[in-house]
Amino acid sequence: MKKHTLAVTAAFSVLALAACGNGSDSSGSTAGGGGGGADMRLALNQTEEHPSFIALDNFGQKLSEDTEDRYSIEVYPNEELGAQAEALQYVGDGSVDLAIVSGTQLENLNADFAAFNMPGAFDSVEHQMEVIHDEEIVGDLYTSLEESNNVTILGGFTQGTRSIYSDKEIRTPEDMAGMKVRVQESPLHIGMIEAMGGSATPMAFGEVYTALQSGVLDGAENNEVSYFTQKHFEVAPVYSRTNHLVGLDYLIINTDVLESMSEEDRQAFLDGWTAAHQEHTQLWAEATDQAIADAEAGGATFVDVDAEAFAEAIAPLQEEFLTTDSQKALFDAARAAAK
Repeated sequence: MKKHTLAVTAAFSVLALAACGNGSDSSGSTAGGGGGGADMRLALNQTEEHPSFIALDNFGQKLSEDTEDRYSIEVYPNEELGAQAEALQYVGDGSVDLAIVSGTQLENLNADFAAFNMPGAFDSVEHQMEVIHDEEIVGDLYTSLEESNNVTILGGFTQGTRSIYSDKEIRTPEDMAGMKVRVQESPLHIGMIEAMGGSATPMAFGEVYTALQSGVLDGAENNEVSYFTQKHFEVAPVYSRTNHLVGLDYLIINTDVLESMSEEDRQAFLDGWTAAHQEHTQLWAEATDQAIADAEAGGATFVDVDAEAFAEAIAPLQEEFLTTDSQKALFDAARAAAK
């Protein structure tokens, strides 16, 4: 933890010095008022090999070209600017311009995001991408944090289909009894793991490997890409395909930064983002296949589960956690788009 704190402090020291040379305001943001341009910083918790980094890095390069260097994006991977909860706060106060954060982080600020974090909301990655970039469905949701947190949601990247991994085979919910399983910081996802039979342990993503290695955790839940790129297969060699959730990350931006862009630059930015999330979806499919093959080559085993038993176990979550009309409307809209 001390090492991580020092790394974050060092990163912000470098950024502060850089900001002094490019017209940052007193909040530390490099946004230029009135569409003056900015060297924007983007916080990411994945590695440079991850599809999210690749798509975002390409996004930044294209934005520089399309705006004739008035705007640029530098992606900071590996939680260099802090874990997602910290990055969300930094975007709101202008210390960081953009970040990728999970839906569970946004759910903690607006409970309506739980509708898309719910198991069963999406049938596939393709279905998910269609819904979360449909302005008629998500328009009000994506601007809901602007006044309260100075954060605008732009859209999302898939996290793929998530499953359980540990050092033993999981075939039924009974096999998870007593297991301490890492979960994202969300009441819904805590309830999800407990419904599946485990004991939920909220924890920052960057701490999972060591926790699995030391026995603090018995298992975790994630997609195949993160399972491999974070080397979790080394300390949890059995990946049990519970397929309990199609996970979701969002790209967020400081609202003031977005509103400071000229109409021309903002359109270039939004067009670049569209290209980025489309590229990410393609890269994701390729990376998933490769991650499975590479993890197996590294000694991991992928096993099937009793899908019906897990579906039955988590079915009550909808009634328990989707309690408002707005949550139910978003969930119903997502389900309608699958038909």
